[in-house]
Amino acid sequence: KNLSKHIKESDNRYKTRKFVNLISYFLSMILIIIVFLDDIRGITLTLGVASAGIAFALKEVIASVAGFINITTGNIYKAGDRIEIGGIKGDVIDLSILRTTIMEVGEWVNGDLYNGRIVRIANNFVFKGPVYNYSGNFPFIWDEIKIPLKFGSDYIYTKKILENTVEEIVGVFTKDAEVQWKTMVRRYLIEDAKTGPMVTMEINDNWVEYTIRYVVDYRKRRYTKDLLFTKILEEASNSREKIQFASATYELVGVPKMDVNIKKTD
Repeated sequence: KNLSKHIKESDNRYKTRKFVNLISYFLSMILIIIVFLDDIRGITLTLGVASAGIAFALKEVIASVAGFINITTGNIYKAGDRIEIGGIKGDVIDLSILRTTIMEVGEWVNGDLYNGRIVRIANNFVFKGPVYNYSGNFPFIWDEIKIPLKFGSDYIYTKKILENTVEEIVGVFTKDAEVQWKTMVRRYLIEDAKTGPMVTMEINDNWVEYTIRYVVDYRKRRYTKDLLFTKILEEASNSREKIQFASATYELVGVPKMDVNIKKTD
């Protein structure tokens, strides 16, 4: 506790506290072995016979310890990463020998925001399914938004506006993402993908649709979308109807009136 008072950064303070705890457990085990060394020799045979039963009874605990070793040595995730494991997504706020503690995001809250629920997951879950890490080696994600336009809009003008807008809003992430991605390419067998923003157009039966693809910090996805949509709406209102958004409209048509004449015949 006294050591933590002299460390200002929360990340370093957390790592120091975990390191001190592990060292304390290790020294305590050594002390117990030294004190009870003679007794331990006498019960070695008994422990050998009981080891099979203990291993079976504590298989989940042993698997969790093995999962902890796999997580730390394999660099699967660490405290502070945003992950999804066992269908639960959130930020890792604590990593112990047996459990991973997650501050959950999503569920009834949209936009990758905290919902206030803390989830504790046994570390053996890393052996049961995939682990999605949003912030491990590449702390950015690709995101997209779609803009539908009416036929007859100024398509060249619109594309230019969208390109300028996305560059203005997410350009701050592009340079950092490019550096991080180069590291990924050197480390893994992976495509040298484009990290800069991209605007593409597609035509369907109802409208012309633009797709804006960009790289964004995983923690700022919703905030960035808000900035993009706000700027696009502002540019559309100043475009003098060069940019006309499209939407699906439906017209309910009733049964037409019918004039039925019935003639009686003898």
